Amino acid sequence: MNYHVDSNGYYGKFGGAYIPEMLYPNVEELREQYLDIIAEDAFQEEFNALLKDYVGRPTPLFLANRLSEKYGAQIYLKREDLCHTGAHKVNNTIGQIILAKKLGKKKIIAETGAGQHGVATATVCALMGIDCIVYMGEVDMARQKPNVERMRILGAKVVPATSGSKTLKDATNEAMRHWINNPKDTHYIIGSVVGPHPYPDMVTRFQAVISAEMKTQLKEKTGNEDPDYVFACVGGGSNAAGSFYHYLDNESVKLVAVEASGLGVSSGKSAATTALGKSGVLHGSKTLLMQTPDGQVVEPYSISAGLDYPGIGPMHAHLFDTKRVEFLSATDEEAMQAGIELSRLEGIIPAIESAHAFAALSQMKFDASDVVVINLSGRGDKDLDTYIKWGKY
Repeated sequence: MNYHVDSNGYYGKFGGAYIPEMLYPNVEELREQYLDIIAEDAFQEEFNALLKDYVGRPTPLFLANRLSEKYGAQIYLKREDLCHTGAHKVNNTIGQIILAKKLGKKKIIAETGAGQHGVATATVCALMGIDCIVYMGEVDMARQKPNVERMRILGAKVVPATSGSKTLKDATNEAMRHWINNPKDTHYIIGSVVGPHPYPDMVTRFQAVISAEMKTQLKEKTGNEDPDYVFACVGGGSNAAGSFYHYLDNESVKLVAVEASGLGVSSGKSAATTALGKSGVLHGSKTLLMQTPDGQVVEPYSISAGLDYPGIGPMHAHLFDTKRVEFLSATDEEAMQAGIELSRLEGIIPAIESAHAFAALSQMKFDASDVVVINLSGRGDKDLDTYIKWGKY
């Protein structure tokens, strides 16, 4: 079984590039050049130097002793929350801003849900002196106000998306619309493993540094570079793609993706795509998405802005379809409780997105010898207002 993208941009039956004619030159330019550019020595030298000296990589792999004791396994946390800007998103924006420069682009646009990708994009644009516009749902702007202000401080223009559910899907729609109207001088830094080919593969390659480091660090700590389990939360799925990448072809490693089931999978207020979705096209690729019988997108819901998306990336759709990855889900309440539990047991307040991955621990049965790695994809600073409003701590 092949779990990687093919030459046509497909993962099995998912993927491709379903795009308006106006975007074809941009996407085709990327498709033709991205692999050659990122393979260049000069690109790799600049990318790796910035990951080390600017982002702060490698991020630690931390043995969570109290969490391990509670769940009866050796649980390690991949500390992406310690990256500059507070989440894994910056791995991708560093790669894409270097690529955009090499393609001669003068302006950057992005979409964001929880705001972490927006902050990471604004950060690298400030670093490189490039104009930046970030589209963000009006609802997400209200619940992630600190990140909105961080983007503005960094010099980005933050544009509210006021249509639909006013969340991530709608921000992506607005960014795509902008790109269609400004195709020649603008690069769109997509933040997740979604969108037309080559974006899902390109973002995965930039995030694959996570699992590459995991292997080296596990070898040092346990004598074996392969864990028994890797857990990650999934909305679009960039942190999961990076966490899983170097283990995809090793089926002795169990991969677990955790979606947001909101108020419950069957509540009508959920973002559990694999439980509720079917094949369709969204934002330029064929994937699994939540939709009505006549193909209209169902509005997603999650307490976490970064998981509030009606689909998943095409790679994840293929991993679900082939059963390579086990997909679980956690409700708002379960995720919030898991976030507080991690805070109390290990002194780490996680992003609510990441807390969903921790919530799945209670759904598993481990052996005491099992080595479990959870990708702690972001820190909870941005979510303090949500934690406070929830109040059960």
